[in-house]
Amino acid sequence: MVEGPTSDKHTKEPLQLLSGDEPGPFQVLNPLAEFPVLLVCDHASCRFPKSLGDMGLDPFARRCHLAVDIGAGPLTEKLAGSLGVTAVLAQYSRLVVDCNRELMDPGAFLQFGDGILVPGNRNLHQADKDLRAETLYQPYHDAVDKQVRRLRKPGLAPSFIAVHSFTPVMNGEVRRWEMGVLWDTDTRLRDIFLDDFTAAGYFVGDNEPYSGKAPQDYTIDHHAEAIGLPHIGIEIRQDLIDDDAGVEAIAKVMHKIIASIPQRLNGSTGCTATSQLSR
Repeated sequence: MVEGPTSDKHTKEPLQLLSGDEPGPFQVLNPLAEFPVLLVCDHASCRFPKSLGDMGLDPFARRCHLAVDIGAGPLTEKLAGSLGVTAVLAQYSRLVVDCNRELMDPGAFLQFGDGILVPGNRNLHQADKDLRAETLYQPYHDAVDKQVRRLRKPGLAPSFIAVHSFTPVMNGEVRRWEMGVLWDTDTRLRDIFLDDFTAAGYFVGDNEPYSGKAPQDYTIDHHAEAIGLPHIGIEIRQDLIDDDAGVEAIAKVMHKIIASIPQRLNGSTGCTATSQLSR
């Protein structure tokens, strides 16, 4: 096993990133669902490939908000199950490669953030980056593309919803928002989520704490905005979904919103989401 670098000196990465007994780069839930909504979760997991060891990080850093969107994966799974909709989730940590960044973006292989150094990402050769991209990043985006093509039908554009979470404190700054609704040029889903989250009693950020107009939102820009799909990025503050009870509570709110989207967008009542949660 090749351990992750623990200093600035580059340590050569393995020729094969994943072994045969490790999970694949992505998971697809309800791959044949017809309800016109696709959920994606770019930062669902804090898993590292065994071949990279701990990437020079202590246990806290390997599970902190830099490594994973805490609660976002379980929330996406809960919504996919209750609504019966398709979801695609990345299965490895964003610190290995960030699936919501252009590969040329320095943040795709993060070296430092919020006071934490990532030794395993220092002095990476291009071949190392290419291996991670070919093994994890591209298969995930191919899986998202496949589901977009399947759900996109004449006269029916599926709604594309990216689920993320944000840390309550970043670089010493307290974030007061409980939810964030991230959008760029398309306000269709923005209006729905902003109104309904506010009505449910949450303090909602309109393009806060991040902006959907920023170039970092690669997944939405690449898969949805470019072809005119209704789309939105949803950010939930992590202390609201860092346990099962929190995930359950937020899932109930989001279930009602997502189930209503097709009718609210086009008046269609032809598709009905299954419900395992109380509405």
